[in-house]
Amino acid sequence: MAQEGFFDDARKAAELTREYNRTKALLDDWETLGKTRTDLEENQELAKSDDEEMAEMAAEEIPVLEQQIEELESKVQYALLPHDPTEDRDAIVEVRAGTGGDEASLFAGDLYRMYQRYAEARGWKVEPVEASPSEVGGFKEVVFKVAGEEVFRFLKYESGVHRVQRVPDTETQGRIHTSTATVAVLPEAEEVDVVLKPDELHIQATRAGGPGGQHVNTTDSAVQVTHIPTGIMVKCQDGRSQGKNKEKALQILRSKLLEAKIREEAEKYSAHRKNLIGSGGREEKIRTYNFPQNRLTDHRVNLTLYNLDAVMAGQLEEIIGTLQTEEMADRLAELEAS
Repeated sequence: MAQEGFFDDARKAAELTREYNRTKALLDDWETLGKTRTDLEENQELAKSDDEEMAEMAAEEIPVLEQQIEELESKVQYALLPHDPTEDRDAIVEVRAGTGGDEASLFAGDLYRMYQRYAEARGWKVEPVEASPSEVGGFKEVVFKVAGEEVFRFLKYESGVHRVQRVPDTETQGRIHTSTATVAVLPEAEEVDVVLKPDELHIQATRAGGPGGQHVNTTDSAVQVTHIPTGIMVKCQDGRSQGKNKEKALQILRSKLLEAKIREEAEKYSAHRKNLIGSGGREEKIRTYNFPQNRLTDHRVNLTLYNLDAVMAGQLEEIIGTLQTEEMADRLAELEAS
């Protein structure tokens, strides 16, 4: 990295910089782990001291140190697994209302806000791409990009069907309704991942719809791109510039085509890991949100939490951490078997 001309090749420079950051983080965690283990041993000795006050203070710190060691060991072990290059990337997230009519669109809006808050807590940036608001204030569909450090590594588990059980505002009898929304999380594709040939693209300008101000609604700024060989269509209307919208639409199209390649690769994974990380598919029911009981259940790892209000406020750490632990255990088992 110190060599002259390092940044001449932007893509290679980015890859090496990410590798440097991963390696540095691993070494920092390893050093902290060693120090924490030493601290634990010292506290275990002090807990046997004749000085009761000193022994009590040392004993109180032992559970904290043990928890820190467990977390650091998990981070180090994860970092030592064969690296998946897509984990470093930004992500394209699509949330769509499923079954349930207006209530499903409201739930899609709730999920969108949940991811916004989670991203904000992690210091990530959320960029809207395209949205179709519903008449009741939710979304029929909302697409956005999340940019930051290792975004796809943490959000990849969100792909699938999310089911909600609650009493809608429009329900007069107090009955609980069940609705769904689907989420697809795609790693952002780079130009070298997927080459888009001009003769395979149909690009057209369309009039933007929905809220966004007078400018968005009255100009042909939205861009719709269709990939002729696959029939995949992407529309982008968030930006005011037709050029910006075209750039974003092509970016998402690359991500969708990369996703198709990843799904093919996923056939090589164990069935358990495929269930954990999904495949961007919209057929896998992964989670139930029960509002009357303030309960969330992730069906892939049989995890049930009774803090749904906190989860909807963006506190996804425990869920994602559990899924990462399960995936790591499965990957380790595969490595040992091979």
